[in-house]
Amino acid sequence: MSASSGIEPKQKAPSFELPNANQKLGMENISLSEAMGANGAIILFTCNHCPYVVGSESRIEKMAEKARNSDIGFIGINSNDPIKYESDSWTNMVKRASKGMSYAYLHDADQSIATIYGAERTPEFYLIDSSGIVVYRGRLDDSPRDPSHATTSELSDAINLLLAGKPIVQDRTESIGCSVKWKI
Repeated sequence: MSASSGIEPKQKAPSFELPNANQKLGMENISLSEAMGANGAIILFTCNHCPYVVGSESRIEKMAEKARNSDIGFIGINSNDPIKYESDSWTNMVKRASKGMSYAYLHDADQSIATIYGAERTPEFYLIDSSGIVVYRGRLDDSPRDPSHATTSELSDAINLLLAGKPIVQDRTESIGCSVKWKI
């Protein structure tokens, strides 16, 4: 199964409530409304094994920090099939989160949220404004595996424009990463 279009910029972000593997945050389940900051939220579709995610981990953490400092919520969602990809199981999500992850790490066990959003890759980001509208969907930058080769900063640029109250001209980019691992 492949989610092809889903939620695009200028559309309302669908609500959800999912279990949180990041136990140090103390919330067993987290909804989109609970994740929202005064200026919005960032949803990151991610996983444990993808080399593009692994290569971006330090930059993802920096983006989570930027979001917190800007009163923007930040959550990761793992929608991969844990049967075929054991490294993406709940147990391994808890282990990954315990190694310094600063944001909620939610489990989309039935893949319904990835399907609704149309998530295609890991990592893939959705920036949502304070009214719940997606204002950016796509990649962090143009080189997720190697930060030294990045020549763009689309997500950071979109955050800056959102905070400045300016339109986000480049509101959709193609994510670079591993495909979401769908159940058959």
